[in-house]
Amino acid sequence: MFGVKKHVPQALSHADAGAVEPAAPMGAPQRTPAEGYEALIRSENFRKIRTVVFASMNMSAALMKTREQVSAAIEEIATDVVTREQLNVTVAEQALIVGEIVNDMFGVGPIEPLLADDAVTDILVNGPDQVYAERRGRLELTPLKFRDNAHVINVAQRIAAAVGRRVDESSPMVDARLADGSRVNVVLPPIALRGASISIRKFARRNITLARMAQQGNISQEMVRMLKVASSCRLNIIISGGTGSGKTTLLNALSHHIDEHERVVTIEDAAELQLQQPHVVSLETRPENSEGLGAVTQRDLVRNALRMRPDRIILGETRGPEAFDVLQAMNTGHDGSMTTIHANTPRDAITRLESMVMMANGNLPLTAIRRQIASAVHLILQVERMRDGVRRVTRVTEVAGMEGDVIITQDLFAFRYDASAYQEDVKGTFESSSLRPVFATRAAYYGLEQALMEAMRP
Repeated sequence: MFGVKKHVPQALSHADAGAVEPAAPMGAPQRTPAEGYEALIRSENFRKIRTVVFASMNMSAALMKTREQVSAAIEEIATDVVTREQLNVTVAEQALIVGEIVNDMFGVGPIEPLLADDAVTDILVNGPDQVYAERRGRLELTPLKFRDNAHVINVAQRIAAAVGRRVDESSPMVDARLADGSRVNVVLPPIALRGASISIRKFARRNITLARMAQQGNISQEMVRMLKVASSCRLNIIISGGTGSGKTTLLNALSHHIDEHERVVTIEDAAELQLQQPHVVSLETRPENSEGLGAVTQRDLVRNALRMRPDRIILGETRGPEAFDVLQAMNTGHDGSMTTIHANTPRDAITRLESMVMMANGNLPLTAIRRQIASAVHLILQVERMRDGVRRVTRVTEVAGMEGDVIITQDLFAFRYDASAYQEDVKGTFESSSLRPVFATRAAYYGLEQALMEAMRP
């Protein structure tokens, strides 16, 4: 059998064996499936089988084989151990043990099944005993558990090492991504007081379009038609919302309506965008190395992107002084640029932009910053994950210019929820303001004014 050493260790000593757990006496409380799973992965039987597997296999050779081949080899070793040691392990339990060991070798340990589940969007590990998953907008505690905190740390370090980053006591926080593109954040003790924390935002395997979002109730058909016009007219768009509200999903959907002949440069901290255009250059930041050198920030990349002859610049998320450079780009011929920002309302998004520009250039007067925002930004799309777990575009707000020292905005569309009676599912309607957008003149330039006004009709 490949990768297995010739001499399998002899039976463990009686003292090491720790006796087989006796069956529960008649009338004793029965374990739930979750309790049974936890007991199994932390049992002496699991430890024995795992110890023999790792002692018996040539790990370097094993990792060169397929997952199926290694699983078969581990199954053979496990069967031999169970037989020789006369372990009280059922066929189902042995299969689960083998699966856990394979996941440890090839994947991310016990949370591997959640990564394979397309219904799961987020995976949150709070120490070895708590693994949460988000399905359809709702968090739920899963029965999955790690053996101990060292197991969580080992998985976290393997994730970081796969993308050339490190995480340990001297550097206890790291952002990384999995092979499938899923975004990962890791925080280790002593920063994480209750054990190592792993937060995974899964990479969407299918590209969601605006049309599909309308079918799902995330947005109205009229809003879809208007946003298609906005993208074709090369409006500069900011998508605002809270964590996990669907900002990147909406950004991906909007990108479908970028002309295929345009050169697009994307900039991200962790690559999540899935642009389908043929002419895309994707850039990703890089943290400093162990000597504190070599960092490449979003601001560095935005400045460099301006020298790459882009038609549009798409910044995955604006969160710091790069906001100044993004506004400069939007104001200097790179129309149609897009970014996301964490904010609760369109007005809050403008205020956050002002603050971030001040971080980059504190000498600029506030009035000058506001004029720059008013001339650079055309639309702000507010997205929200509502209490029923559904993500909706709750407002489409146009930046209409300045009045004195104040930026003027107007809502073109808004989601009005029905407050007449509380229901589990949020009920409401997407309503048009019927106002004539300021960018209607721009739409006329692109021959899309009629399509825009039809979309705005209530």
